[in-house]
Amino acid sequence: MDTPNNNVSEGFSSQNPSSKNVPMGVLAYIGPLVIVSFIVAKGDSFVKFHIKQGLILFVIEAVVWVLGMFLSPLWFLLNIINLVALVFSIVGIVNVVQGKEKELPYIGHYSKYFNF
Repeated sequence: MDTPNNNVSEGFSSQNPSSKNVPMGVLAYIGPLVIVSFIVAKGDSFVKFHIKQGLILFVIEAVVWVLGMFLSPLWFLLNIINLVALVFSIVGIVNVVQGKEKELPYIGHYSKYFNF
């Protein structure tokens, strides 16, 4: 007697991430590659949610990079900010893989300012 094949792996949420555009969601959190996600999949609401948060992280990383060129005495503080941005990127990627639309701590609520 065959049992139906359940393709949902353990550890994934009930939202079934296989029906979502996971690769484009992951690219949204990898610095400038957020542009690729925006061009390819901005019509997908799941990806759009993560693109907005990825853009926030990208802006933070760009500002830190520019400040680092001019304010070298603050390199330690700027490196801590870069580390926090990396951690937020990892959290965002984990949310994408799990199929969640969960805001990033402290910065996720700013995504409402991006209207596209």
